[in-house]
Amino acid sequence: MAKGKVILAYSGGLDTSVAIKWLQEKYDLEVSALAIDLGQPGDLDTIKQKALDIGAKESYVIDAKEEFAKDFIVPALKANALYEGQYPLATALARPLIAKHLVEVAKKSNADFVAHGSTGKGNDQVRFEVSVASLDPSIKIIAPIREWSMTRDEAMQYAEKHGIPVPTTKKSPYSIDENLWGRSCECGVLENPWEEPPEDVYDWTKSSLEASDKPEYVEISFVEGEAVGLNEKQMDRVSLIETLNDIGGKHGVGRIDMVENRLVGIKSREIYECPAATILIQAHKELEALTLERDLSHFKIPLELKYAELVYYGQWFSPLREALDSFFEKTQKKVAGKVRMKLHKGSSCVVGRESKESLYDVSLATYETADSFSHDSAKGFIELFGLPLKVWAKRQKKW
Repeated sequence: MAKGKVILAYSGGLDTSVAIKWLQEKYDLEVSALAIDLGQPGDLDTIKQKALDIGAKESYVIDAKEEFAKDFIVPALKANALYEGQYPLATALARPLIAKHLVEVAKKSNADFVAHGSTGKGNDQVRFEVSVASLDPSIKIIAPIREWSMTRDEAMQYAEKHGIPVPTTKKSPYSIDENLWGRSCECGVLENPWEEPPEDVYDWTKSSLEASDKPEYVEISFVEGEAVGLNEKQMDRVSLIETLNDIGGKHGVGRIDMVENRLVGIKSREIYECPAATILIQAHKELEALTLERDLSHFKIPLELKYAELVYYGQWFSPLREALDSFFEKTQKKVAGKVRMKLHKGSSCVVGRESKESLYDVSLATYETADSFSHDSAKGFIELFGLPLKVWAKRQKKW
């Protein structure tokens, strides 16, 4: 008879598939698998059945794509959230949402534990466990992969011994995570930061060599900082992101190869594919440049960096993140209009922008005859602006 019940965050991959059997052997627990649909490829019904075939007592699938887009991706877009200036935080944004559903299912099922498939040297263990503790400190957490300390080869051997089908092979040893906002890939040859990633690492994006020679233009419409339409067509959040992933991927847009600083203190080489995130953040930044007042625009930038760190570090449910969201939401009231993007051979660039809320005044910016800027005022402005430095220079006798 089982000593308790555990809800396992289940992806259908190597680690969580092995974890079902391991939790039963190690702790004599009744295992229920929970798969969350966040827009990742694959048949979730098949994954649900796979968990049952391995030995899970129950297997749940929850469609959380709209919740993910509305409550996690949209706030991150308004914050232009990029960890270390590159990573759009696809996996980091998903973990607190998965943790939220883990806690909810655990409460409904009267489960004693929740479990996740993160390793002892990764960021996800922190994201899961800090999120669960923030939502319900009374729930106990088990991290099978961290406890067993098996290598990926050993985990594959364990799976083979117990007849557990897994997608990972010694020939293709990559660890992959996917959702609406992006795809991550690590392990294997990628652990050598000098090695160029082989093409089999990529799945969402074409090589720039294989992408079309003809550029494609897309127009993205925004209302209060949120993307609401594509090429003059209104679209729901999920469809818009999926469409941009397809279009951007076709042109090789969104490939990221970076060495990042993990929360646990090590550096890790990561490969990301984030076509929609890359395009949308770039377009959103440009619309802000057109509509935000200068001091507000400058002040927002360091807060964006802090926001990205909080998300990456697994502190989604922190009061600071919530407070920053309130600030960013306020900044977006006038961020409305259209941005035209050119996608070509692995690059995306802004080629046009317009907004009824634009602070761009042609009569002030032009050098032609319509110029209304007061050139005569410039001399006095410079004199006053530079006065503190002038006084300081005199005191230092540097004239």
